[in-house]
Amino acid sequence: MTILVTGGAGYIGSHTVWSLIDAGRHVVVLDRLSTGFAWAVAPDATFYKGDIADRALLKQIFTRHSIDTIVHFAGSVVVPESVSDPLEYYDNNTAKSRILIAAAIEARIPHFVFSSTAAVYGTPKTAEPVLESADLNPESPYGSSKLMTEVMLRDAATAHPEFKYTALRYFNVAGSDPHGRVGQSSLGATHLLKVACETALGKRKHISVFGTDYPTRDGSCVRDYIHVSDLASAHLKAIDRLHQGGDSLIANCGYGKGFTVLEVLDRVKHLSGSDFEINFTSRRLGDAASVVANPSKAMTNLSWTPLHDDLDFIVRTALDWERELCYRNKE
Repeated sequence: MTILVTGGAGYIGSHTVWSLIDAGRHVVVLDRLSTGFAWAVAPDATFYKGDIADRALLKQIFTRHSIDTIVHFAGSVVVPESVSDPLEYYDNNTAKSRILIAAAIEARIPHFVFSSTAAVYGTPKTAEPVLESADLNPESPYGSSKLMTEVMLRDAATAHPEFKYTALRYFNVAGSDPHGRVGQSSLGATHLLKVACETALGKRKHISVFGTDYPTRDGSCVRDYIHVSDLASAHLKAIDRLHQGGDSLIANCGYGKGFTVLEVLDRVKHLSGSDFEINFTSRRLGDAASVVANPSKAMTNLSWTPLHDDLDFIVRTALDWERELCYRNKE
């Protein structure tokens, strides 16, 4: 059977496609290339350029390929952008996901893995690390758009018992493929580690820290950083579990420990040997003070064991990829 990966030319999607190909799976990628790159798609995958809301294209893909599972990454991911343009996020992340889910059910595709986010929690009101049972209080349209898709999946699975899904709530994804095949390549990216590496290598003049008055150990936000290859492996485990008859599941993907923004920047400075400029500015709308995962559910239910739980390793691979991009044609 074949796995359809939407957004498979993007950052996390491309890493997952490579992991699937490495595992001997048949993969079809659907991506409109708004932020992704065709060159990032593993060459053994079949690639379609298009939108997940294109019903005719979805039908064509389902007809041509024996799709058994959909892994859904396609969507917009910039929190401040979602605050300034919420309706675009509700369209691209929620409305289009509804079209994809409906098409999957109509085509009798039984397995669906969804790229969700820790942003559904907002600032946790209970002691960290946060469990999947914590209150869901997204503080940005991005988080709300993802939570709405989770709700659609839950209700669709209730109405169609043959349809099973797994929603993985990502914490802060960082780093790049240790083999150097792919990495975070988005132009104008806002991810902390990506921006820090660009600054360390002279691609940006400085980096901004948004808020130094949070109730954390140094006043900057705390996040749980997970290496992208470990996250890709969690998707393979989720697919295997569904293929083996597993029921629907929502699970956190993180390491269960957090680092502040300033701690991450300190490691980037140390490992790059660059003492770059940091500008301190006011808080951004939609940023929670501290979000750290309790990943025990994923580890238990998916039999998932992270291999790269090390901030220095994450930073090194991110820097290696940023150096690679200095010489790569990103057409």
